[in-house]
Amino acid sequence: MYERKAYDKSQNAPRGGSITMILVVAAVLIAAAGGLIYVNRDYVEAYVLILLAILGTIGVFVLFAAAAGIVKFAGRDQGNPLLKAVVDSAFDGILVTDHAGRVFYANATYLDLIGATGMNDVRPIERVFIGDPDVSESIYRLLKAAREGRRLQEEVRIAGGAGEDGRWLRMRVRPLGEARRDTRMTVWSIADVTRERERQENVFQELQHAIDYLDHAPAGFFSIDAAGDIGYLNATLATWLDQDLAQVGAGSLKLGDIIAGEGAALLTTLNAAPGEVRTEVFDLDLKTRGGKPIPMRLFHKVAFGADGAPGASRTLALNRARGEGSDPQRAAEVRFMRFFQNTPMAIATVDKAGRIGRSNARFAKTFEGLIKNDERSILSVVTERDRPALEAAIRKASEGQSDIAPVEAALTGSAERWANFFVLAVEEEDRDGEAAIVYALETTAQRTLENRFQQQQKMESVGQLAGGIAHDFNNVLSAIMMATDFLLNAHKPTDPSFKDIMQIKQNANRAAALVRQLLAFSRKQTLRPQVLDLGETLSDLGMLLKRLIGEKVTLDTVHGRDLWPVKVDISQFEQVIVNLAVNARDAMPDGGRLTLRTANVTAEECGKFAYKGMPKADYVLVEVSDTGTGISPDIIEKIFEPFFTTKEVGKGTGLGLSTVYGIVKQTGGFIYADSEPGRTSFRIFLPRHIPGADEVLPQIPTGEAPAIAEAIAAADKMARAATADLTGQGTILLVEDEEGLRALNARGLSSRGYTVLEASNGVEAIEAFARHGQVDLVVSDVVMPEMDGPTLLKELRQRDPKVKIIFVSGYAEEAFSRNLPSQEQYAFLAKPFTLKQLVAEVKKTLLQ
Repeated sequence: MYERKAYDKSQNAPRGGSITMILVVAAVLIAAAGGLIYVNRDYVEAYVLILLAILGTIGVFVLFAAAAGIVKFAGRDQGNPLLKAVVDSAFDGILVTDHAGRVFYANATYLDLIGATGMNDVRPIERVFIGDPDVSESIYRLLKAAREGRRLQEEVRIAGGAGEDGRWLRMRVRPLGEARRDTRMTVWSIADVTRERERQENVFQELQHAIDYLDHAPAGFFSIDAAGDIGYLNATLATWLDQDLAQVGAGSLKLGDIIAGEGAALLTTLNAAPGEVRTEVFDLDLKTRGGKPIPMRLFHKVAFGADGAPGASRTLALNRARGEGSDPQRAAEVRFMRFFQNTPMAIATVDKAGRIGRSNARFAKTFEGLIKNDERSILSVVTERDRPALEAAIRKASEGQSDIAPVEAALTGSAERWANFFVLAVEEEDRDGEAAIVYALETTAQRTLENRFQQQQKMESVGQLAGGIAHDFNNVLSAIMMATDFLLNAHKPTDPSFKDIMQIKQNANRAAALVRQLLAFSRKQTLRPQVLDLGETLSDLGMLLKRLIGEKVTLDTVHGRDLWPVKVDISQFEQVIVNLAVNARDAMPDGGRLTLRTANVTAEECGKFAYKGMPKADYVLVEVSDTGTGISPDIIEKIFEPFFTTKEVGKGTGLGLSTVYGIVKQTGGFIYADSEPGRTSFRIFLPRHIPGADEVLPQIPTGEAPAIAEAIAAADKMARAATADLTGQGTILLVEDEEGLRALNARGLSSRGYTVLEASNGVEAIEAFARHGQVDLVVSDVVMPEMDGPTLLKELRQRDPKVKIIFVSGYAEEAFSRNLPSQEQYAFLAKPFTLKQLVAEVKKTLLQ
């Protein structure tokens, strides 16, 4: 029988070549020795030396050739015989070719695979499959990889002959060694993987049969990952829910798309020990694509990894709506479970120690993130302060008591959350150890609203009180300031009483400043808003701030680009910045950094601040930050209250931040404080002003800031007032309910040449106006008994449409202007005022 052997070109050369060479060498040597007979005796020595030299040269050359591998000696080991035997008998066909594609070695398996009939029939792979179009493309890629010295693997199907099945071959190619490209060898390997492919196809078909069975089973199946994405949904469940199977696996179908209400929280908040497999049974409502609920019983199975992370779930869904009508007990159970899972109140059963047994979807969504996995106790969801009250309520329920008072408790976690817990006893402790039922209702939104409303009421009440006090103080201060003006006119500077009178006036001015701060907090001061660019305003204020904060504090100003215009009272807003800067300086006794930053804040960006009470709109942000000691959390809510201060007695009135609060609020803006050790920030949000068609920004002289221009104008006005003639003529009707203040004002106007008619209220003023017949000017208080100032003006307009009037009040002009017609003409003088201010305003109004 013919025996198939491996083909090795290096070992098939005839062995006789070596014997012939030996005979040739021997003949040459004998001929050289015999030549001595014919050599002259005189040349024998030279002949022998030449012969020896030739033989020595040949010997040295052979040694070098042997060392270089050019010449190999017979009998030398050509390789590892054990390794060669292994390759010869390998299951895979192995072929070694050179760079030109010539076969250098092929084992017996290769000869069998290609069907070679003998050693002379060994062919390279490309010649074996040259006529097969299904294989040629793969062979081309393998040859290209061989030329480039890369590894590559391809699987091809070889068509069988008549009545024969085809075969699958796995072909691999790799370079052999690191030789030069022209001498590099390539190793090819071929394996018959027909049986392996058949097994794969059988497994695939069996898997396809299982999937078909699972898809069309009379129950629903689905799988979700930890993020809530649905990875698998069988056809039965997809039909029930009217879902498109093409969406599954693409990440577009979420758990919330197929589960109604808050039931998804139950499936995504399971916790277990690492390596544990947990199965839970839930009665939930699944929903169709159109939103129609379908009651289902879910057998939810999740395996947890070694790190405690949940893997993909395997969930069986049984349609409980089927057969519900024919089974009243089942129908009642379904209705109860739907009520239990869809109620807006969190419900859970607990044992005597508070460990949670069963719970509904709302409970899972509200509290699962707060429950400690090792305890699974409802007590872990409330803070340590409120835990004893909830524990006592559960203990009472476990003892069978009724009428247990609800427990309002703060929840654990970083965010401030609250909930009311209602604890009820069960009729008797069941086999699972359930001793009580806890109903929980989160009240975070309600409590936040209540706190905000209480704080707003508190601030409004304090503001009304401050405004009322300020109004009465203004009347008193007006009388004091008017009286000091009369005394100063009657006493010369050399008079000993002159200094005492000046001291009274200075203290009255200080009191008037405090009253203005109270009015600013109560938002009843008079503002003169104008449209301006905050960047320029704050830049011009820089020099003043540097003098205020001192050398130890560094001032940094960072302005946003293209700031939107705002409409504010520039002098009042400068007071806001100055007050905040002074507070920051006091918080940095050892020095630090004060940063003033401005920026535009769009309506979309408002959400990132998460400030309560600030609607989404476009604002200009002014942030004042310092690196001081900070504000403790227990007092940060009180810092804007009037007369609240942390400074020592005599070093602060407690009205600085309340003034800031009132000015910002009256401007229509918002102010918030954020503080931590080493950093405090006050953020002021001023509404963006949209100029009207006829409204333009104020024209400011080049090189002059608004504050500087206003200061120059005020100085010019004071200089003109000092030299102006404030005397005049005419009849003035003075209406003031404070008798002392009315007398002083009348005396002052009379001293300047005016005829003064006095009235204590609006009714007396109308009678005096009718009795006298001719009145040039009415100076009236706003708030009076029987008839206030705006009502008096309306009555006087009916009698004399051209009558001129000056309103005086301790409140802001806006407090009463809304009660007058929009086109009404009048002048306004804010209390307290000096005699000079009164007569100047009177003369100005009469001359108009």
